[in-house]
Amino acid sequence: MSEIPLLWATLLAPLLASILSLFIKEKKSLAILNSAALGFSAIVLLYLYTSKGTTWMDPVSFSIGGLGTFALVIDPTVFLVAFSIAVTTSVIALYSLPYMDHRFEELHHEGVSAPGWGSYYFLYTLFALAMMGTVMSTNIVEFYIFLELTLIPSFLLIAFYGYGERLKIAIMYLLWTHVGALLFLIGALSVGQKIGFDFITQGGFRIGAANNLVGLEYAFWLMILGLSVKLAAVGVHMWLPYAHAEAPTPISALLSPNLIGLGGAMMFRIVYTLFPQMFASASPILTAWAVITMTYGGLMALSQTDFKRLLAYSSISQMGYLLLGLASVNAYGIAGTFLHYMVHAYGKAILFAVAGILIATYHGLRDITKMGGLAAKMPYTASLALLGFMHITGIPPTLGIWSEYLIVRGAVAQALQNGSTWYILLAVGLLIAIGLSTAYAFVTMRRIFYGPLKVQEAREASASLWGPLLVFALLGILFFLFASLLIDPLLSFLKTFPLGA
Repeated sequence: MSEIPLLWATLLAPLLASILSLFIKEKKSLAILNSAALGFSAIVLLYLYTSKGTTWMDPVSFSIGGLGTFALVIDPTVFLVAFSIAVTTSVIALYSLPYMDHRFEELHHEGVSAPGWGSYYFLYTLFALAMMGTVMSTNIVEFYIFLELTLIPSFLLIAFYGYGERLKIAIMYLLWTHVGALLFLIGALSVGQKIGFDFITQGGFRIGAANNLVGLEYAFWLMILGLSVKLAAVGVHMWLPYAHAEAPTPISALLSPNLIGLGGAMMFRIVYTLFPQMFASASPILTAWAVITMTYGGLMALSQTDFKRLLAYSSISQMGYLLLGLASVNAYGIAGTFLHYMVHAYGKAILFAVAGILIATYHGLRDITKMGGLAAKMPYTASLALLGFMHITGIPPTLGIWSEYLIVRGAVAQALQNGSTWYILLAVGLLIAIGLSTAYAFVTMRRIFYGPLKVQEAREASASLWGPLLVFALLGILFFLFASLLIDPLLSFLKTFPLGA
C-alpha cells in the first residue's frame, strides 16, 4: 500500500467526477457521483491519518527544474483541514440537489439562462479538490497554483448562480483574493530565490530556513498580508460580506468555513515554518489584529438583519480565533487553530445551509426581522441551527469547546510571557470578543426560531435539505467525545517545531 499514490487519488477521484459531470444529464446521478468522489477522498484521508503515523508523504512526486519538487503530504494539521474540506464538500454536494433546484427556478423567473447542472457540479468539485490540494502541498509554487485554482471555479459559481449584483460581486471577490495571492507570491518569490521553494522535503519541514537571511523582513510581511486577505482579517476583509452573502448558498457553505480558513492554515505551514523567529517577534501585532478582528466581526454580525450577511460577518470573527491561535506561537494555541478550522467547517456549513433552507422554503426569505417562532414548525431545522451556533461558540457537546479552550490557553500563556499589561489587555479583549460571539449567536437563534410566529404557512423543510446536515452534527458530537484522537497527535506533531509550552 505504501507505493500507491493515495494522496494524489484524493484529488484525482474528484477530478474524474467533475469531468464526467459535463457528460451526465440526470441531476440526481450528478449529486451522488460528486458526493461519492469527495466522500472517497475523506475516507482515504482518514485511513492515512490512522495508519501512517505522524507524517506521510505520497510516493509520487514531480521535480521541476528551478522550482523544486511538487509532492503531497499528510500530517495531523493537514488531516484536520483536508478531511474537513472533503466531508463538507461531500455533504453539501447532496444538499445542493434540492437547493439548486430552487435556485434554477428563481434564475429562470428572473429571465437568466445559467449553465446547467453539469456545469454546476463540474465547477463545484474542481473548487473542492483545489482547496484540498492547497493544504497538502509541499512546495510554495505548488501551493500557489492550487490556491489560484480555487479562484476560477468559485468566481464562476458566484457569477453564474449568485444573488443580487452577482457579476459585480464575483469580480470584486476575484480581484481582492487575487491581489492577496499576488502579495503572497511576491514575498514567496523573494524567499524562494534564496532558499528554494520547497518548505517540506523527505526530511521534514525546513524549519527556520529563512531566519538568518538578511533583508527578507518585507517578504515575511508580504506573505502575512497576502494570506490575511484570504483569511479576511479586519482591514483586508471588505470583499467577504458581499461574496459570502450573495454566493449561491451551497457555495457560501464552502467559501466561509473552508476557503478562508486556508489562509490561517498556510500562514503556519509556510510562513511560520520558514520564519519562526520573525513570526514570534510579530506575535504582539498579530494578537492585537486577531482580537480586533474577533470584535469587529462580532459587532457587525450583531447589527445585521440579513441572515446570510450576518453569517458572513460571523466568519470574519471566527477567523480572528484562528489568527489568535497562530499568534500565540505555542503548541496549544496553534493546535487550537487547526482544530477550530474543523469546528468552523462543520458549524458554519450547518448555519449557511439553514439559511438556505429558509430561502428555499419561504421564497427567498433572508430578513431576520420577518422571521420568528419557527422552532415549533421547523423542529429539525431549529435543532440543527442550535448545534451550528453551539459549534462556533464552543458549547458542549460540540467540538468547539476544545478548540476554544486550546486557543485561549495558548493566547493566555503568550500574554503572561509578555507581562501583566498584555495579560490584562488580552483578558479584556477576549471577554468582549467571545461575549459578542455568544451574543450574536443566541440573539439570532431567538429572533429566528422563538417569539411570535411571523411566517405565514410555516412548515418543516424537506428532509432532502436538512437530512445531509446530520452528518456535521454527528461528527461534531463524536469528535467532542473522542477529542483526544485529534488533539494528542496534533500536540505531539507540533512539538517538533520550535514553539513555546
